[in-house]
Amino acid sequence: MSYRIVIVDDHYVVREGLKLILETDERFEVVGEAEDGGKGIDVIKEKSPDLVLLDLNMPMMSGLDMLREMQTLQIKVPVLILTTYNEEKLMIQGLQLGAKGYLLKDASRENLFNTIEAAIRGDILLQSNVASKVFESTVHKEPQVKLKTDNHLLTEKEMLVLQAVARGFRSKEIAFDMGISERTVKAHLTNIYQKLNVTSRAEAIKTSIELGIIHF
Repeated sequence: MSYRIVIVDDHYVVREGLKLILETDERFEVVGEAEDGGKGIDVIKEKSPDLVLLDLNMPMMSGLDMLREMQTLQIKVPVLILTTYNEEKLMIQGLQLGAKGYLLKDASRENLFNTIEAAIRGDILLQSNVASKVFESTVHKEPQVKLKTDNHLLTEKEMLVLQAVARGFRSKEIAFDMGISERTVKAHLTNIYQKLNVTSRAEAIKTSIELGIIHF
């Protein structure tokens, strides 16, 4: 079984390059492409992909506008944003709009495959150099909600899990490092989601940064 992927980017060379790389692995199949967000929505509706690779800066309809439209239409396909080093603010907005993660356009073949698989699983896997920029831009903002000073929101183990998640580690890797079962890691994640009132790893990272719970 292969993962069905749609590429939305206004640069033909980028689309063709990604297709060539993805098609070297039988796990991935590029089933559609588009050069702007509006056409991207149409392709997603037609092809029902497992994942979308999405550029931020496009004519007609940008990547951010496309993410907003996907929310309005309740399209639940995981999205990875294709980005460059100088798009920190746009990356943060993309995360807020539900993107599963980010992928540098010059990422290695291995990083490309690992990040795609993580996003399809529902994980968020940020390359450290991208994550640093995103977190650095966010941490310096005033938190939207003040933490209670007389009580810790998360337990020590929940903090360790959250910090590992923020650095892109998978549940299996976190379990191994902490000497606990993968099921226990997932239980900690469930508790974290409930305490932060979120439903995904991406939202947990965003909210915990805004609250000042973690720093990168």
